Amino acid sequence: MSIPLPLPSGKGRSQASLPPPRQSGLQGTLSALIEKSRTLNDLLQVHAVLLRRGLHQDRILNFKLQRAYSSLGCLDNSISIFNCTLDPDVFNWTAIIHSHAQLGLHDRAMVYFVDMLCSGIYPNAFTFSVALKSAPVKSGKPLHSLAFKLGFYSDLYVETGLLDVYARTGDVASAKKLFDEMDQRSLVSMTTMMTCYAKHGEIGNAKFLFDEMPDRDVVCWNVMISGYAQNGFPNEALLMFRRMLSDAKMKPDEVTVLAVISACGQIGALETGRWIHSFIENNDICINLHLGTALLDMYSKCGSLEDARLVFERMTDKDVVIWNSMISGYAMHGFSGHALETFDEMLRAGMKPNDITFVGILNACSHTGMVQEGQNLFYMMKSKYGIEPKVEHYGCLVNLLGRAGHLEEAYNIVKGMNIEPDIVIWSSLLGACGLHNDLVLGEEIAELLIKQNQMRSGTYTLLSNIYANSGNWVEVARIRSMMKSKGVEKEKGCSSIELDNTVHEFLAGDMNHPKCQEIYSMLEEINGWLRAAEDYEPQTNKVLHDLGDAEKGQSLEVHSERLAIAFGLISSRPGTTIRVVKNLRVCPDCHEVCKVISRVTGRKIIMRDRNRFHHFVDGCCSCDDFW
Repeated sequence: MSIPLPLPSGKGRSQASLPPPRQSGLQGTLSALIEKSRTLNDLLQVHAVLLRRGLHQDRILNFKLQRAYSSLGCLDNSISIFNCTLDPDVFNWTAIIHSHAQLGLHDRAMVYFVDMLCSGIYPNAFTFSVALKSAPVKSGKPLHSLAFKLGFYSDLYVETGLLDVYARTGDVASAKKLFDEMDQRSLVSMTTMMTCYAKHGEIGNAKFLFDEMPDRDVVCWNVMISGYAQNGFPNEALLMFRRMLSDAKMKPDEVTVLAVISACGQIGALETGRWIHSFIENNDICINLHLGTALLDMYSKCGSLEDARLVFERMTDKDVVIWNSMISGYAMHGFSGHALETFDEMLRAGMKPNDITFVGILNACSHTGMVQEGQNLFYMMKSKYGIEPKVEHYGCLVNLLGRAGHLEEAYNIVKGMNIEPDIVIWSSLLGACGLHNDLVLGEEIAELLIKQNQMRSGTYTLLSNIYANSGNWVEVARIRSMMKSKGVEKEKGCSSIELDNTVHEFLAGDMNHPKCQEIYSMLEEINGWLRAAEDYEPQTNKVLHDLGDAEKGQSLEVHSERLAIAFGLISSRPGTTIRVVKNLRVCPDCHEVCKVISRVTGRKIIMRDRNRFHHFVDGCCSCDDFW
């Protein structure tokens, strides 16, 4: 590994190495042999000759040996030579800093950089740009000041390094100011700024910069696709991926497909996910553990545990992460038995569970009301495996007890926690109060959250639900007025369904879809099935408005999940499974409607809501109405 070294002036950037003085024939021969050494054994032999001939203090040979050992991964040897070098110059210092930075030993690289400054050696532009790659996150402004004092403010590589430091610290304003002041911009500097924007949620600015780029490489595309996926714009991520594929010069890599797989999982785009899986295999992208785990997770979130299990079975040398993903996949679908079996299988394979394993297995228990099993696992976690329960584990236990009706026990656990309960735990307990119509405890929890200023949109809605279920419309109005005064907006229900690799989204009462007329005609047909069903009664008491029964029934008929299912029925072949993703908890009435539709049509309906999956088959749901 040859390190290009600049001229020490700091003006511009030279690719030349240290200019050697005139060397004797032996020195020249040894120098050439060092550069040609490709193995540690070769280099050790040259080094031995150098020592025997008394050339161990030759500055040029020492410098080349130092770099050569680093390039072969022998950092200890490189450090030994550096330590034996009398009065190391900027090139020796740069080489030792660079070798540590290349191996990810950033703390040590910065120690050497500081030692160099303390020794009175001034860095050149290359030294400085190397050090910036190892700079700690809070060092942006001090290093920026130093670069200015040393005259590196116009060096493109130094400016790009400073930009990266600001981006890593989340100082978007300083990064933008530096970027705007740059006299010239490389593809790397533009990509760095774009990454900064995308990482910190300014996806619009990232897209603007992306569109301004005259040339783009795969890294640029990856930044945008990942940025969209990580900031909650999965549809845009998939559209960007399709744009990338239309560019014949671009070849997606592992980073690309990881981002696209994540986007598919977010919106339940199973068809697209399967196509991506096929794309990976057909383009010789290695399905390593990281990629295999992502595929497994995507299939689980898209409702196909069969595909998820196939990926799992094909992976060799499974690590704890992929075991956890398989357990969590079964848990989110409510298949607690399979989750527990996989957990036992994991233990038999000699794999030690970690804290994430227990989050998955406790979730599995909570989805089916396995109270005793869940409690045993919770206490086993610490007693047998030495894992201290975190807030997530307490959240699972509280959810398990609360949904099973053990409200007081759940509340006592929350009050006795040795760590501060978060809003998720309180929301879980408040939701359980609504489920079991415990208005007294619900009000007590809400009052506590209001005092602590922890109320959020979801908790306001849960409290409103409790009052609505009891018919207390005065309190419902008060809660909604409170939300309005605080600027809190209730999250709108949205359901999506994928057909022919296109994701269709629906809001409640949506009239904007091109097939709107056919969808509402299908809803009328569904209403006929419901009227004829002896086991269906509209759950108008769950409509959280003070309306008459007829108006409440009409409100239920146009919920987003029903629109998505109606569209699926008119747009797919008979017998095809319908998969719907909803951003909120599926409403109780729609849950009953899905049972009827599955029985009448003979179709399987798989619905993923905010909490879990529901598999509707022949009038029954996999949750056994425990959700």
